[in-house]
Amino acid sequence: MVEKTFPGQKISGRVFADLVKERGGSLSHSYFSNILAGKVTQPSEDILKALGLGFGVDWRFFKDESEVVDDVVAGLQFLAKRRTGEISGVAGRGLDQDGLPPELLQFALSLLEDARSREGTPGTNGAAAHGAPEK
Repeated sequence: MVEKTFPGQKISGRVFADLVKERGGSLSHSYFSNILAGKVTQPSEDILKALGLGFGVDWRFFKDESEVVDDVVAGLQFLAKRRTGEISGVAGRGLDQDGLPPELLQFALSLLEDARSREGTPGTNGAAAHGAPEK
């Protein structure tokens, strides 16, 4: 993965850790070096997210295929239930002080926009959701 992402470059653990930090993540250079050396074989989800930032890929790239398939199936089941009316709203529970993650917020906004367009309600194109007045 290092050779494909950084062809012809020698990427040290420090350089990679700095790259992750620049992109908003956190990863120690020693931990990354341990991953490369094969000393770490089951990194946490947070580490996978940091690796995704460093390599410029979605973090799920590093998950076992069966786990990704489970996530996709759960997402498709949610969408199917939403479209059939089994799920009519989304409530956030157990949120931390930062609120919803940006990806979930964007997903929720897209569901609202889809619902508005199906109901014939004038859409906001995200303007009202971001504090801008509707036209």
